[in-house]
Amino acid sequence: MTPKISIIMGSTSDLPVMEKAAAFLDEMEIPFEMQALSAHRTPEAVEQFAKTAESRGVQVIIAGAGMAAALPGVIAAQTTLPVIGVPIKGMLDGLDALLSIVQMPPGIPVATVAVNGALNAAILAAQMLAVDDANLRQKLADYKANLKQKIEKANTDLADVKYKFKTN
Repeated sequence: MTPKISIIMGSTSDLPVMEKAAAFLDEMEIPFEMQALSAHRTPEAVEQFAKTAESRGVQVIIAGAGMAAALPGVIAAQTTLPVIGVPIKGMLDGLDALLSIVQMPPGIPVATVAVNGALNAAILAAQMLAVDDANLRQKLADYKANLKQKIEKANTDLADVKYKFKTN
């Protein structure tokens, strides 16, 4: 299988967050690759990855990083593929990583999701691929319909919760 999406993380300590993206892509049956690369500790490997991703079939890159969070921007600077940054909570509750990823200079965009928002990054990546893939669009529509059903069921369940002063 040729990967369509690449999940990159600064270190394997980010795996508990980034595996949410992997699980979603697996559920959607989207081939992906996953590896750890560090903008600071393995800069040559990051450069090689970014410059070869497209030729290997990758169409979207999801890059998670904490603290200085340079990884998504460094990758975006070296490819024309869309890069989605996932700020990883660490120091300062992830605010440092969020600001590092979202504050990119003109010409080097990185789409950014919430702190620890790897699931949303995977959904966004799938939506990008679904632009010209009707089958994937339907899978995403089914996924979102299921989210609606979960909330409707939650409301039904809440109706059974009794409190002395609850009016509904």
